[in-house]
Amino acid sequence: MEPSSSNTGFIQTQPVIKNQYHDDISLKRVVKLSLPPAVLERVDTEISELGEEVLSQQIIDWVTDAEKNQPYLRGSGRDAFGRPKNDLVVGEGWRGLQDFGFKKGVVAINYDSDFHEYNRLVQFTRCHLWEGSCANTLCPAAMQDGAARLLQRHLTQKDCDMSPTQRSVFQNAYDHLTSRDPQKTWTSGQWMTERTGGSDVSQTETVAVYDPYPSSAETPLADADEKTPLGPWSISGFKWFSSATDSHMTILLAKTHPSKGVSAFMAPMRRHNPSLVSPTGQKGGSELNGITIQRLKSKFGTQSLPTAELELKNMRGWLIGKEGNGIHEISTILNITRVHTTVSSIGYFGRSLAIARSFALVREAGIGKGRRLPLATHPLHMRTLANLTTDYHSLMLLVFYTLYILGLDERPTTSPSPPSPLSCLAPPPHLVAPLLRVLSSLHKSYVCENIVPAIYACMEALGGVGYLFNAESEHINVSRIFRDACVGAIWEGTTDVLASDTVRAIKHPSIGKQCTEAVDWTVQKAISVPLTGVWDEVKANIVKEWECIKERLAREAQAEILPEARAVTFKMAEVLIAGLWLVDVASNPGPEVETMGSRYMVKRGFAGQGALEKVEQTVALDQKIVYGPDDVGSLKDSKL
Repeated sequence: MEPSSSNTGFIQTQPVIKNQYHDDISLKRVVKLSLPPAVLERVDTEISELGEEVLSQQIIDWVTDAEKNQPYLRGSGRDAFGRPKNDLVVGEGWRGLQDFGFKKGVVAINYDSDFHEYNRLVQFTRCHLWEGSCANTLCPAAMQDGAARLLQRHLTQKDCDMSPTQRSVFQNAYDHLTSRDPQKTWTSGQWMTERTGGSDVSQTETVAVYDPYPSSAETPLADADEKTPLGPWSISGFKWFSSATDSHMTILLAKTHPSKGVSAFMAPMRRHNPSLVSPTGQKGGSELNGITIQRLKSKFGTQSLPTAELELKNMRGWLIGKEGNGIHEISTILNITRVHTTVSSIGYFGRSLAIARSFALVREAGIGKGRRLPLATHPLHMRTLANLTTDYHSLMLLVFYTLYILGLDERPTTSPSPPSPLSCLAPPPHLVAPLLRVLSSLHKSYVCENIVPAIYACMEALGGVGYLFNAESEHINVSRIFRDACVGAIWEGTTDVLASDTVRAIKHPSIGKQCTEAVDWTVQKAISVPLTGVWDEVKANIVKEWECIKERLAREAQAEILPEARAVTFKMAEVLIAGLWLVDVASNPGPEVETMGSRYMVKRGFAGQGALEKVEQTVALDQKIVYGPDDVGSLKDSKL
């Protein structure tokens, strides 16, 4: 018997992460459920190629670089002589990943393509694949997307009261935000959070004063080459969290008068200063637009992302919409950024499951008396991964349905588009906006909260190696993914904030009834799908649970419900997911999806344990759930 050494003896075979667009059975199924065949045919090849590219060695190397060479302020914010000098430095990896996203149009595709109401579904299917490899560059892209949507809304409003100059500035920003050229594409910040609070912006201490430049003088420029003028508003204050500190512009909130609510502004991050002199004597240049980076935040996760505290002094900007209407304006962005946050969370879960699946194919475990089994044939491990896959699939259904409703809201049409199986849940036009109002908060609070323990379970599935920060094997670095995923339940509104917002929407005096009607319509439509047998009990319990929620929401005041807002919102989410499972199973029935659906119904109380007796409960079926029916033939039989 020879002893092992550092280079001899057993050394674990490296797991291989496959293209998730083909390897992720739930993603494939939910995409086919959501997209019409004609749309899927148009995008299939390009998305498949993207699935390969995001796992390329170049991308993996950039991820490692972005994590190792984290953002910093050159000279800690001062030059050699002590003068303030706010030079933010980001690494090659961050820049490479961001440019890759620009070229692939992770934001632009929603604005330069026309898949009708399916635009967002196409866009976020691509983002889903990119999330696990983007090293948080999709965070500024989310705010870029939200800013583009907000400016698009104002630019296309017929009664929008904008001067020709302001319209030109907005159009220029929109063109940059929706470009695919890395030399031209802008990202955007979204500055709401102050020391007084994050989602609660009522106590905002940033102040904006209308202070236009004299007509007798030439208006200073934001960009000398593009001749874009600075805005007439002077904005001063302190922003406590600003992700995307390296962005080109920002949307921010400020108060214009004590008697008015907050207002929304757009401002460039930099401005032209003709009096600047470079260290080599060149005159003229660019400087921050009245912004001082006080310090960069030190965070548990998302460490590649530059997040800072910013002091604003005479930052010049443009008012968006009307004074005091900032909450309404920023809600357009929040609808987009919350969806991005949820897709990032589900994308992290998808990549973590991919890592766990690949590890199970190469790792063995002892089962007693000297016998060993590959984890991919171990009954308990397969049941664990199958249950995680069921949870993943359940969350995917809610996310993709929300994306579908977002697409319907953004692109209403009178001409019918090609249907997808999910189109049976397309509500009447007057209920689209109320349903989105509920789903926007509900899906983000439920999904992002449940993602964290799920990804931890994927990390646990790798044993000790899952707990390591595997920068030397970045493609299986699930610990990095776990750290980054934890923020999903915090930013863009914590779980409690969004659960409260969901209840607030349904209890709202003007839109509450429509919100309830929209959810009710969706539930009733879902239970009408042609499924019988064990599903009859499920349908009855879905209706019973929804009627209990609806009755409570109608009977109790908002203040009475508030302590239970999280429980009420989560149960509402589970009712909707149960309905979506019915649609999924009915659209393409089979043993794997029926077993997954039955397990979900039992776990969430929509069916008794007897429902599981009517579906197969074997290792082979769990393997099919995890790896797909086509791959199970290559796995060895488990015989204990």
